[in-house]
Amino acid sequence: MKTIVYETMYILRPDLNDEQVDGAIEKYQGILKDNGAEMLEVQHRGKRRLAYEIGRCREGVYVQMNYKNGGKGVAPLERAMRLSEEVIRYMTVKQEIKEVAAEAAA
Repeated sequence: MKTIVYETMYILRPDLNDEQVDGAIEKYQGILKDNGAEMLEVQHRGKRRLAYEIGRCREGVYVQMNYKNGGKGVAPLERAMRLSEEVIRYMTVKQEIKEVAAEAAA
């Protein structure tokens, strides 16, 4: 049996203060939860230098979210990020993880 886990990494503008960053993280988590996703992990990776300039920004605030059963939540999440002025870039990756609990016990 396979478990499907999604990972969304997004970069916020560097000029946002801590309250605005926390608000953005809560907003995107809420979109996923409203669509039935189970949050596994959220990592606020902080401000880092970008490999190349994006929209006149040389730095960005990186955030990574891992969640399960969010297949139907990916489209509304990415739409909200695309329309938002606070998100510079985003990317969602789908991972299939094989469960080997029954085979290992035998």
